[in-house]
Order: sequence, then structure tokens, then C-alpha cells
Amino acid sequence: MSQFFTTEISDPQYEFDGLRFLTVKSNALQKRADVTVFLPPGVAEADLQGMVILLHGVYGSHWAWTLKGGVHRVAQQLIDAQKIAPMLLVMPSDGLFGDGSGYTPHAEADYEKWIVEDLLGLIREQFPALRPDLPLFITGLSMGGFGALRLGAKYPQLFRAFSGLSSITHFEQIGLFVSDFACLKSRAQEQDGVLEWLVKNRAVLPPFRFDCGSEDLLIEYNRELHRALAAAGIAHGYEEHPGGHSWDYWNRYIGDSLDFFSGVGGE
Repeated sequence: MSQFFTTEISDPQYEFDGLRFLTVKSNALQKRADVTVFLPPGVAEADLQGMVILLHGVYGSHWAWTLKGGVHRVAQQLIDAQKIAPMLLVMPSDGLFGDGSGYTPHAEADYEKWIVEDLLGLIREQFPALRPDLPLFITGLSMGGFGALRLGAKYPQLFRAFSGLSSITHFEQIGLFVSDFACLKSRAQEQDGVLEWLVKNRAVLPPFRFDCGSEDLLIEYNRELHRALAAAGIAHGYEEHPGGHSWDYWNRYIGDSLDFFSGVGGE
């Protein structure tokens, strides 16, 4: 029996590029939420070597990573070149609160629990042949980078590794992007930063990395996080590349995170 009241799945005859689309009534949100999944064509579920959750940024939804970032094509190219192992890409909406939920618990809906509980339950139901010990990874861009780094650090037992691209590093920085930050602050029950969880769980953190464009408006926040982690003696990877806060950057460098995950998963 399903743990969800309703689940809608795309018809295989209309699917394309290995993409599948799902809508589920989330228990954590008490409303419907959408997910795009990429299963590399020709790869059996049981042969997948990892599952990667990709979180979108403000203004976006579940389709952004594929239809704006082409991440499924990046992944397929890397798989075809035998640079990464075949992995399932799972791309949820953030729950669609305002311009962005922050992937945190709110008073009326738990946008964090949607990711770390409901989403994983949904994927296991819809892809029952996945290995029970399949390595799980999480990454994201901007607000999704905040979600990935924060959730990776807060729930280290769930993830084999995590990463962030052009990441917001503290809840307050979401205010740089959204139209009504006061409303978001009034609803969000946790308004912390990435560093707090990295320090708190430093003894049990899985490998993690993050990168940012040198022309990005968030570059100084990412540099500050890198310096703080180095000062605390917390091992991590950090890179800067030319580029700004744009899909050109995320399309170009998401492959670095997929390669990182594939390497960790094969250890």
C-alpha cells in the first residue's frame, strides 16, 4: 500500500529523453508537489550506481534543471564517455511557496521533510527495483544550493556526499532574491545557515564540495564559508570559476558535482 493518498505518473508513450514526471500529494506539505526524474535510457533500475537529488533555485520548479539547465543531457554525455556511473537524477519542486520556500520547515508545511522523507519514499515506491543500499547524493543551485548544503549537513546519515553551486549560505540571503522576504520569515520556523550544521555535525559529515562564479553576487558569501570551514579544520572542496549567477554557469559546472558523486559512490 502506498504511503501517499494520490500519485500521478506520466504515460511512458509520451515521455522523452529518459524523463519521467510525477505529481504526489505530499504528507509533509498536505498538498500536491511535482518531481522530474531522469532514468538513463537503456539502464535498468537495479544497475544504477547512485541517486542524485537536484534542488532548484528561487522562481523555479521541478522542470528547471532539465528544461533550463539540460542536466539530463550533461549526465548522459558523461555516462556515454564513461566518466560517471549511471545515476538516477531526481528533481523535485521546492513546494512552491512564494518565490521560494528555502527548503525549511514552515508553520503550515514542512518543506524540509518533503525532501528528506516524502520524496525518498515516493522514489522507492515508483522505482522498486532500486538497490536498497543505493548511494544517495544531493546538490542544488542558489537557494537549492542552500538546501543541498544545509540538508546534507543536517542529515549526514542520509547522504553519501553533497554539493552546492552558487549557493546561498544563510537563510537571510534569500532576501536578496524574493519579493516578500518578510512573509517568508514569518512562516519559516528555522532561519539558520549552512555553517551552523556543518560545525554541529563535523564529526560525521560525508564528503562535500561547493563552487561559485567569480562574478556571482553570492561569491563573497561562498568565500566566507570556505574560510570559516578552513579555520575550523573541516575538510571540504571549494572552487571558483569565471561566470555569474546564471544557467550558463550551472550547465557548465554541474558535471563537476556529478563526477564528484560518482567518485565517492565508487569508493
